[in-house]
Amino acid sequence: MVTQSFRGSWKRITKNPAWDENVRRFTSFDFRVSAFGSARVYNFDFQVSIFGHLALLALILTACIGSLWAVEPIGRNRDALATAGETPALPDAGSNVYVVLWFDTEDYILPQSDDAAKRITEILAREGVRATFKVVGEKGRTLERRGRRDVIEALSGNEIGYHANTHSQHPTVAEYESKLDWEEGAAEFTRRERPGFEDLRRIFGKAPTCYGQPGSSWAPQVFPALKSWGVKVYLDDAPHVGLDGKPFWYGGLLNIFNIKAGSDLRPNEDWSNLDEAKANFKATYDELSRAGGVVSLYFHPCEFIHREFWDGVNFAKGANPPRDEWKLPPMKTPEEIERDFNYLEGLVHYIKPFPNVRFITASEALGVMPDRAQGRSFSEIELGEIAGQVSSEVSFQMHQDYALSASEQFALLNEYVARMARKQQREPLRLGATPYGPGLDAPALADSLNVSWSQFSRTAVDVAGFLEKNNQIPNVVWLGSKPVPPGSYLVALARTTQSFVKTHTLPDYVTLPPAHLAAARYVADDSPRLWEWLIFPEGFDAPQLMVLAKLQAWTLKPALLAQGR
Repeated sequence: MVTQSFRGSWKRITKNPAWDENVRRFTSFDFRVSAFGSARVYNFDFQVSIFGHLALLALILTACIGSLWAVEPIGRNRDALATAGETPALPDAGSNVYVVLWFDTEDYILPQSDDAAKRITEILAREGVRATFKVVGEKGRTLERRGRRDVIEALSGNEIGYHANTHSQHPTVAEYESKLDWEEGAAEFTRRERPGFEDLRRIFGKAPTCYGQPGSSWAPQVFPALKSWGVKVYLDDAPHVGLDGKPFWYGGLLNIFNIKAGSDLRPNEDWSNLDEAKANFKATYDELSRAGGVVSLYFHPCEFIHREFWDGVNFAKGANPPRDEWKLPPMKTPEEIERDFNYLEGLVHYIKPFPNVRFITASEALGVMPDRAQGRSFSEIELGEIAGQVSSEVSFQMHQDYALSASEQFALLNEYVARMARKQQREPLRLGATPYGPGLDAPALADSLNVSWSQFSRTAVDVAGFLEKNNQIPNVVWLGSKPVPPGSYLVALARTTQSFVKTHTLPDYVTLPPAHLAAARYVADDSPRLWEWLIFPEGFDAPQLMVLAKLQAWTLKPALLAQGR
């Protein structure tokens, strides 16, 4: 069987019209042949003729027979990185493993960081990999002032994201957002941060595709602002919100955030852990390749060349010196710098050959993990199934090829009941944009509340108008003179929908039970560990931000890999 398979493959190869042309061009090459941890390099020279064909055939047969031998091409500039046994034994992958590689490009003080960013793009180009460079607005303007068109063009060959306007100059994002409510915070974020976003659009000739906060300066009010700018992906890392270490939708954006896979690929203090990082990736790959998954890996161009972060030197613990007092961070030695760049190149070079591994950018992640609920039409039967999954533990739902946040369930079921109230024809309902969570928390019901169908139906029509105007879950739902928390109202919507789908009979009364937002458990409780960034003033805390963040858990749901991806 093996002989037949090889004979058939050889026949197909040699009948290919490109075969003779390729053999004519194939005059000299090097191979490293590794066995049992040792390696030798052989050079082969052919005079192209029938003997060239036969010699090439003999070489291929030798490679096939030697099951304990690994044949590895030696590429230019690879000798320093390649070691015997470096290429792993690669298992078959069941599904794709996606690697999101991103660089926070932020240091606008140390000029050498410009060249560091450019060198990274050259490494990636050699590897045939595109990454996402999240650029600070002031960094882009500084490249422009320094006349570094070469760096701008090099970065433009990859994808550009946004990493705030000035990054660490005070007040940072979380600092100024910590005193603002939902609507004020969204407006203030746009006032302070939109100019840098537009500068990057002008400088790089394209709009940034994603955003990620500086340091741990995270705030929930940024999400509606970013969405209004056309940003669809939140790409960063911090502990404020997460969904079992996997990508998720939150605030209407795809979040590649707080991802477990990739967290152990970062360099240690002296960048001596490349072999350990490779072993960690191999273990992650073995786990994720069964069903597919996402790895998030980040670096800072400046960290390859400096001993201390630029902002730690200038803006630590709330310091905010004027520009003429900014200090340069200390540099690493040339040997240390080479070691660090070799770490990056060695890791990317190791990861790329794994079967079904794909490096993707932030915008490409949207195609890999599309929100299949958005724009979908739901039949009455499907709405009944959705209603059947709603409980007093309000949270997201998983269906065959899509997920629904609690706010999306709320919007669909309220529209269904509102149409019942208006006595409209029962047609499929199309889901629009994900409604945001409330801006204020409401006290939970202590006991169940019964209301007439007349009152409940009028309330449903009123809430439909609120959703259409504000695209947000109301802080409370008014049943006449009685304010009710939206979670209890959602449970009542679900029970009413489920009953009507089965019986096509309207109830006389509707019961609203106590309920709470169980999805909020995926948002961290406020604690000092959330605000440990060196740049924050000593003792900085932002409990109000985490209250708002938990309310936005109404928008939380898993990001599912597209079928066939």
